[in-house]
Amino acid sequence: MDTQILIGLLLTVLPITELRAGLPVIIQYVTMNNLSIWPYFLLVLLLNILVIFFIFFFLDFLHLLFMKSKLYSRFIGYYLKKIEKKSEKIHRKVGLWEYVALMLFVAVPLPGTGAWTGSFIAWFLKLNRLKSIIAISLGVIIAGIIILFVSLGFLSVFSFWF
Repeated sequence: MDTQILIGLLLTVLPITELRAGLPVIIQYVTMNNLSIWPYFLLVLLLNILVIFFIFFFLDFLHLLFMKSKLYSRFIGYYLKKIEKKSEKIHRKVGLWEYVALMLFVAVPLPGTGAWTGSFIAWFLKLNRLKSIIAISLGVIIAGIIILFVSLGFLSVFSFWF
């Protein structure tokens, strides 16, 4: 497997970058080498969705153990407090529509609004796990489709409006 594909896959599973950075890297490689986009696109989606399960496992089992470490509690504690504030604001605003809001939040193709943050928000709000996984996964798929279209230049048709 080529280095550019590996970098794209690594970016896909990292927080902040996720598929928002990984997918364009892979699409550039695939189009330059005349390969089919779909296997790589589906792989990126799958990896980004699998991150959700990793995050929930981590938060449910390993987080409390690691919070005993000063380095971890300082670094991660700061990040978690920021997400907790953001999640509380969202929870107050959306009420019963929280799963739709969670999906739409994750679907926005901007750094910091992906599966990682969506999973943290669902965990902080103690939302139903299965419904959260479905909402976050749908958001990942929507974001992936948007990033795919942008990367392939389909949305440049509308550039005269901006």
